[in-house]
Amino acid sequence: MYLKSLELLQFKNHEKTRMDFSPQINCFTGLNGSGKTNILDGIHYLSLTKSAVQSSDSLNVRHEQDFFAVKGNLEIEGKALEVRCTFELGKKKQIWQNGKALNKTSEHVGLIPLVLIAPDDTELIKGGSEGRRKFFDGLLSQLDRNYLNQLIRYHHFLKQRNALLKQFAESGRRDLTLLTGYDKEMVELSKVLAGRRSELMEEVAPMLQEHYEEISQGQEKVTITYQTEALREDFEDHFVSLRKKDFITKNSNAGIHKDDYNFQIGDHPIRKIGSQGQQKSFIIALKLAQFQVFENEKGEKPLLLLDDIFDKLDDTRIAQMMQLISKHTFGQIFLTDARPERSHSILTELDSEVFFFGVENGKVKAEQ
Repeated sequence: MYLKSLELLQFKNHEKTRMDFSPQINCFTGLNGSGKTNILDGIHYLSLTKSAVQSSDSLNVRHEQDFFAVKGNLEIEGKALEVRCTFELGKKKQIWQNGKALNKTSEHVGLIPLVLIAPDDTELIKGGSEGRRKFFDGLLSQLDRNYLNQLIRYHHFLKQRNALLKQFAESGRRDLTLLTGYDKEMVELSKVLAGRRSELMEEVAPMLQEHYEEISQGQEKVTITYQTEALREDFEDHFVSLRKKDFITKNSNAGIHKDDYNFQIGDHPIRKIGSQGQQKSFIIALKLAQFQVFENEKGEKPLLLLDDIFDKLDDTRIAQMMQLISKHTFGQIFLTDARPERSHSILTELDSEVFFFGVENGKVKAEQ
């Protein structure tokens, strides 16, 4: 897979930007705030139809404008593909493939697999369970469209059930027949989705350990443990048994939206005892495992986006990453760096084609 070119129109601080890329390494340099990360986010949008940074599409629109467009030309399995994503304030986003508008954005997710390693990734360790669920759901959604559709259905029923619980509290009347209908849907979907999440953990765990050792040169054992109640034999009874609590809290207290993933080093949570270096190594190992899962399942290497990675790693870990890159472990790579002299020094030593782009105030200039 090869992203040949990218066009950004009124996207964040890019008024009108067009770039042609190397199939190997593409490096964007410039001061912080110049628009380097916004280019990576444009590629992310092209792949997943959403920003990696902003939760609302309207926040991606350039200041004082009312729309944005992201367009990419790719080659996938020897075939040309043009993808265009557009959004106008007050309207729904639209995704086009080779000039044909898609009915649902979910039809596009998974076509352009992508892995992003970003500065705030350690929030997966330090933050709440929702961020960890989103990460693994995003991974599975790129691999399995059926999983994505079932996940969308689950969250639809969860939203409806919670609204019904609030209605019960406000009116003082309870329609248990309607509630039972939502219960049945959520229980069955929870079982299926939890089963797929559990299968993924069996695949990821050995990859995580292998890559952790590569990056950190450490001998500690690192693991991920998936926590869910949906796979217990009496889950349906357990779900119903929490109704009294649901009526009080006006929220659903059982289901896969309550799942979590424990990240451990040795026998302890890495967020509690892991050093900063160990936590960084864990996250990079996790992202490399994500990359490997995509490659194994899809038969091709996903796009790899590295945002300010040189600033977040010590020299030893940078050297380990560069060793992996020099072995052509990855496919097409896009990375950013605030220090041009550093990235030139590191990347020009590799046996790879490297395109450098200078970025300043949302304007991009290809360097010779």
